[in-house]
Amino acid sequence: MSIRFRSLSVLLSTVFFVSCFSQKEVTTTTKQEQTDAKTLTNQVIWYSNEFPTEYVSGVRSMKDGKHFTSLDFENGEMVVNKYTYTSYEKLGALVKSSELKDENGKSLSIDDYTFSADESKLLLATSQESIYRHSSKSFYYIYDLNTKKTTPLTDNSKGKQRLAEFSPNGLMVAFVRNNNLFMKNLETNVEHQVTVDGKMNQIINGAVDWVYEEEFSFHKGFHWSPNGRRIAYYKFDESKVKEFQITYYNDLYPDHYKFKYPKAGEDNSIVSVHVFNVNSLTSNDVILSGETDIYIPRMKWSKNPEVLFITQLNRLQNQLDLYKVNCNPKDPKQTKLIGKVIYIEKSKTYIDIHDNLTFLENGSFLWTSEKSGYNHIYLISENGDKGDQLTKGEWEVTELLGVDEKRKKIYFISAEDGPTQRQLYSIDLDGKNKKKLSTKKGFNEATYSTTFDYYINYHSDANTPYYITLHKNDGSLVKVLKDNKALVEKTKEYGFQPKEFFSFTTSEGIKLNGWKILPPNFDASKKYPVLMTCYNGPGINLVNDSWGGRNLMWHQLLAQKGYIVVCVDGRGTGYRGRDFKHVTYLQLGKYETMDQIETAKYLGGLPYVDASRIGIQGWSYGGYMASLCMTKGADYFKAGIAVAPVTNWRYYDNVYTERFMRTPQENGESYDKNSPINHVSKLKGKYLLVHGGGDDNVHPQNSMEMINALVKANKEFEMFYYPNKNHGIYGGTTRMHLFNKMTKFLEENL
Repeated sequence: MSIRFRSLSVLLSTVFFVSCFSQKEVTTTTKQEQTDAKTLTNQVIWYSNEFPTEYVSGVRSMKDGKHFTSLDFENGEMVVNKYTYTSYEKLGALVKSSELKDENGKSLSIDDYTFSADESKLLLATSQESIYRHSSKSFYYIYDLNTKKTTPLTDNSKGKQRLAEFSPNGLMVAFVRNNNLFMKNLETNVEHQVTVDGKMNQIINGAVDWVYEEEFSFHKGFHWSPNGRRIAYYKFDESKVKEFQITYYNDLYPDHYKFKYPKAGEDNSIVSVHVFNVNSLTSNDVILSGETDIYIPRMKWSKNPEVLFITQLNRLQNQLDLYKVNCNPKDPKQTKLIGKVIYIEKSKTYIDIHDNLTFLENGSFLWTSEKSGYNHIYLISENGDKGDQLTKGEWEVTELLGVDEKRKKIYFISAEDGPTQRQLYSIDLDGKNKKKLSTKKGFNEATYSTTFDYYINYHSDANTPYYITLHKNDGSLVKVLKDNKALVEKTKEYGFQPKEFFSFTTSEGIKLNGWKILPPNFDASKKYPVLMTCYNGPGINLVNDSWGGRNLMWHQLLAQKGYIVVCVDGRGTGYRGRDFKHVTYLQLGKYETMDQIETAKYLGGLPYVDASRIGIQGWSYGGYMASLCMTKGADYFKAGIAVAPVTNWRYYDNVYTERFMRTPQENGESYDKNSPINHVSKLKGKYLLVHGGGDDNVHPQNSMEMINALVKANKEFEMFYYPNKNHGIYGGTTRMHLFNKMTKFLEENL
């Protein structure tokens, strides 16, 4: 989830495959073509290359704004290629993995790379090893593009490194190893250890703890100042945070991995910010409110290399304080750096953290907020004493892409055309002359060159996988980069059915949006079983006019087997304004379950739906929904599948849970009232419970407690456990096995 359930929705419903076939191409498939269509299987979907996909990934604009690089897989190896924006012409390879050797003469892979400031060197990550959802550790090497020489960043015998990054002047590299922050001077080859107290499960320097990585969606805990003279870094004291243990079955005796995981109502890490001076080799403490039971989810240097901005949230996450810190005080004897609050935002519910803080040359900054009732862009003065709302209306800005001060333009993505849509816009810095740059209905994403002269647009809709194009900054087309014609033909061969959008009004007068996929050769005079798929976590939508990847392919497989597949976003989902999203505050599960039950009632009333054969399936927050629907909504669902579900919010982490529920000490009744564990006695239909044994996010404890409750209530159910697998339950043939199991369960019980 970002549970941050957000990440789970990406895992399940976004890009595994990309392509570009139009809805017209699908909907004009003849009955004869449908009859002749190939049959989908889970082996084809999850364990084959039957659907060839082209994509433009890892695009990194170079400083001149006229060229970009990409990490490509060519002829069995990874290659860093250079391209031109003007025509998307490949100018050649900067480095190939076959050209790289380590200090012992062994070949090196290229897992990631970054440029030095003058673009004469590359910092290469090799032998990358995942830690949690975002974090990893690697062996790093510096590759000189002029001499073609490869040099290890540090002594690799001391262990892998994390988060290595060139200083802005390219003379140094900072990195984390064994929970300590280091700095390497590339000119003198001298390595300096910035911190010395790092220790597993106690102190973290320069990186973040598990809950920050998962719920605030970042893992890099240090930032170079713009001139490279300072490093601002986090320190996490997690010594009082309770440990959670996961068992891995890899050998004769299992391994027991322990890590700090703060559950709802429990102690957090004590987090502080420090600033290291590269010249004096000393660190200064940053003083904010003095409180320790708070969060510091963001920090960022302004254009002024002496000024650091820090975001602080209170424990309940309903007050945000933005601090301005002068890191070069007039008094050289001042050892503490004092932060000054320049902007405060409060909410009766909660405040979402974002990455839309963007600084201008004059010190003012762009910011996004829901305080008007919808998420919009604001221009705020450097000291926070003046602010202007630049975008307005009953629609939401979903992403601030950047600002081009030369042209005085802001570029952003919004849902102005509806919650299922994403369109690219520009607007002047004074809030005038808003212009839509994207031209196709559906989802649009964009990556800009450093000079904002060009952008690459990634478009898809529900029946059109990614169509990738290169544009000038005014929106004019330069070139189509990828059209995935081979994949288009494959989708025709397999007779993909169109995903159709609909809406209905509940008995409470709430309009809900949904999509459906009908079986091939659909006959409205017949009765069909329905599988509802859901997520419905706060702010997360599955009813999007965008391509669904392999998850869509599984839904197409079910349609071929005669099921109608339906998804509806209930209350609590995003892009319909703050009030629609925040209605679930303090009572997660209540309104979301009501809306999924209302959906089943609505579907059951359609002439072509067999109301006695409606099922529901979900993963993570969706598994929580499926479990509640099978219990609280037992009269309306014949079968349900819950994958990696939360079964009681008491078992989940405090940052996510308390944001929406406050603590169990304050709101324990609501924690229990909408826990499926406490409703198992109502279960009537067939229930399949699935969990990964190595799930560090939604712990297997959730399913184990659900099992205990089901057994105590003498309820029959099915359970499957995937040893060592994390929240995503993947690797090797695992996904194929899981989806085969779910498919068979539906065929036997729905």
